Amino acid sequence: MSSDTANVFTDRLSLGQHTYLYHSLHRAPGGKALARLPKSLKVLAENLLRHQGQDGVGPDDIAAMADWLNGGTSEREIAFRPVRVLMQDFTGVPAVVDLAAMRQAVQRLGGEVEKVNPLTAVDLVIDHSVMVDAFADDQAFATNVDLEMARNGERYAFLRWGQQTFDNFRVVPPGTGICHQVNLEYLGRTVWRLPGEGDPLVCPDTLVGTDSHTTMINALGVLGWGVGGIEAEAAMLGQPVSMLIPEVVGFRLSGQLSEGITATDLVLTVTEMLRKKGVVGKFVEFYGDGLASLPLADRATIANMAPEYGATCGFFPVDEETLRYLRLTGRDEAHIALVEAYCKAQGLWRHPGDEPVFTDTLSLDMGQVEACLAGPKRPQDRVPLSRVPAAFELGLGRQVAPEQKKRLESEGGQTAVGASQPSAGTEFSLDGRQYRLPEGAVVIAAITSCTNTSNPSVLMAAGLLAKAAAEKGLARAPWVKSSLAPGSKVVTDYLKAAGLMPWLERLGFYLVGYGCTTCIGNSGPLPDPIEQAIRREDLTVSAVLSGNRNFEGRIHPLVKANWLASPPLVVAYALAGNIKVDLTRDPLGTGKDGKPVYLKDIWPSQQAITKAVEQVNSEMFSKEYAEVFEGDERWRAIAVTGGSTFDWQPDSSYIRHPPFFETMGKEPEPVADIEDARLLAILGDSVTTDHISPAGNIKADSPAGRYLASLGVEPQDFNSYGSRRGNHEVMMRGTFANIRIRNLMLDGVEGGETRHYPSGEQLAIYDAAMRYQEEGVPLVVVAGKEYGTGSSRDWAAKGTRLLGVRAVIAESFERIHRSNLIGMGVVPLEFTGGDSAAGLGLKGDERLGIRGLNELTPGKTLTVEITDADGKEREIPVRCRIDTGEELTYYRHGGILHYVIRRML
Repeated sequence: MSSDTANVFTDRLSLGQHTYLYHSLHRAPGGKALARLPKSLKVLAENLLRHQGQDGVGPDDIAAMADWLNGGTSEREIAFRPVRVLMQDFTGVPAVVDLAAMRQAVQRLGGEVEKVNPLTAVDLVIDHSVMVDAFADDQAFATNVDLEMARNGERYAFLRWGQQTFDNFRVVPPGTGICHQVNLEYLGRTVWRLPGEGDPLVCPDTLVGTDSHTTMINALGVLGWGVGGIEAEAAMLGQPVSMLIPEVVGFRLSGQLSEGITATDLVLTVTEMLRKKGVVGKFVEFYGDGLASLPLADRATIANMAPEYGATCGFFPVDEETLRYLRLTGRDEAHIALVEAYCKAQGLWRHPGDEPVFTDTLSLDMGQVEACLAGPKRPQDRVPLSRVPAAFELGLGRQVAPEQKKRLESEGGQTAVGASQPSAGTEFSLDGRQYRLPEGAVVIAAITSCTNTSNPSVLMAAGLLAKAAAEKGLARAPWVKSSLAPGSKVVTDYLKAAGLMPWLERLGFYLVGYGCTTCIGNSGPLPDPIEQAIRREDLTVSAVLSGNRNFEGRIHPLVKANWLASPPLVVAYALAGNIKVDLTRDPLGTGKDGKPVYLKDIWPSQQAITKAVEQVNSEMFSKEYAEVFEGDERWRAIAVTGGSTFDWQPDSSYIRHPPFFETMGKEPEPVADIEDARLLAILGDSVTTDHISPAGNIKADSPAGRYLASLGVEPQDFNSYGSRRGNHEVMMRGTFANIRIRNLMLDGVEGGETRHYPSGEQLAIYDAAMRYQEEGVPLVVVAGKEYGTGSSRDWAAKGTRLLGVRAVIAESFERIHRSNLIGMGVVPLEFTGGDSAAGLGLKGDERLGIRGLNELTPGKTLTVEITDADGKEREIPVRCRIDTGEELTYYRHGGILHYVIRRML
């Protein structure tokens, strides 16, 4: 933007010999009121001010931001335009597949192919494909990288095509780090310089990402959150993100963490508090003088887990700590000066005693935080360290001390994980020695991206604990699969500089890869004797990981109890070998002197951790990110085929032309009512996107496994659902295929099964859906509370649509999945008046009708007609969860991408 196009709301910022333009909130109408907004909303207000006059953004939008102060809430729909988009490869591959398919559709309909091109800067980080096949030796990293490149050659060639074909599209090659840490350490700028002639225009750095943990970047004062790949594609193509002005919950932090308490303990406490508060669809903004002593790495740990506490984002304002981190990570001094000057001029800088207006508030004295884990199947179910064994027993339906049970239940934990009968364990042989695998055995101990591996303090603590343990003669239990998967190469640099890497390796925590491993379900196989032992006795065993996700069936199909913990506690549990060990009282093992060794004996002091963290320096970041987009020889050697349109290969098992646009015309067809629909599934509470569209193992006897076998793919080459997201044939067969999902239409059955009506036959959900399609029968899914929690997984919506589901009726929805359903032309409906599937006595043999879909308005109440198997009819009201006019437009077009294509034409 040149100075002659500046409007009356533009101001100048002079720094040395440079002059910058920016849209000043102080000059805007209602500027005094805008100054009292939470800083996260100031970023939205600036976004609206900068785009005023474009696509319907007008003065009323700015006025609505000021009016928000009257009640901390608003029903005003606004259009948010982030300056960039972040992707990882699991969600990035299908997004690029969609772009390639859109080019084909535009070509078929007579449009210009090159119009399908990112208008917004896009960075795709390949970080979700490495699997932990090899572990606990110095060749683990090389072996896993070799396997990754061999398994994913087709996918990577496709991404290389996208990198060369699309403008504004950069790819960070595999083996570099996880997208969130690369974003925090390198890509994020806090203040963005927009392209143009004349004096540069600057604005807040903002983004949306295809991973729900995109929120990590909010630690750097960068407003961003996760969206589905469908929304991200639209944002890439210049479409705004439609949203209501959010409520903002202020979270006051005071005090400091006590000796021995980690940032992980803090974030699990914050997660529990905010889940209980109820912040789904809201912003959370942290404030208070406690921020002055909270390192940015700790802030990043908290911001990362916003999806776990349910918020759209967890925002930290810019202050001196932000500048310190930018300097540490090698950002340019001139840019750091610009960040400080702009944020102070725009009112985005945190001052001591700041008290913005919030919708609601809550507070935490960090000195009250205690050591804890979360589990065994939800990240918000915090369990104090001393009560983990009781939580495990309670989850098995066993008796525990009354005071323990009362306290655990009062904390709201969900703990059921397996059978209730005690097990004595089972014998197995490993490397020529006999062992007994006990109930509760920790079979996976993973220091894994991305929550904690951006935080040097907890990683140094893990290394120091490993050193102390090894010096005392302790070793990990023989059945523990241990791994270290940092979020960037900088981590191994500073662990080596501190002299701690050899000690972690001595306990089996060798580097296995840079990227998302265990947390996404890429934990790889357990040693065969251990897998056989678990199956033989149906043992309930555990995983302990330093990640953010522990949903059912996600970490490993044989591991029923999964616990989130800090990296040093991951190491401690690898030594103890069993989740039933009380680390606050029981010994971890016997030292070489024959005496018991307790956790307190080897836990590092804060002084030792601080000294180790001093080894981290800016040269490490500058070195590792100097050629971040180049990749190694294998990446650069990948052959690329195709020109402006992709050369689809009919025999590919990874990349297939999706059917979404094959029959679309230039104009949308009228939305039809749903008549005589059948129920595909009745699901309970907290059904996650992992339940709907798993990312992990593909079972050989599943519909997806049978499909791959029909193509000649051997089971050992199935890879994972996540890696197959470029193939809709695999993904629609994998929809609702999680081994732990429970369809309440069937009694006591786990896995993706349903009952077809009127035949009454039990079938795989995919097989039943295909039969219904042949019969011309539309489908509906019914669910409980928090439907679609978890990752921003667009295939959970795409697969739902391809199975023929027209509507999902739930008690409540998580934000991203609700949006994704609309983006695929599936209408989300919410029970009202306390109705639920259980309360209505739904069995699955009913027929449903939903009328008035062609006359929808946002939030409209509709009537669902239910006809029971005996012919009895009844009606219930439901609320349409299409919340904005923009979302309604997308729905009427059959999906957001259909709308974008028609706009291009």
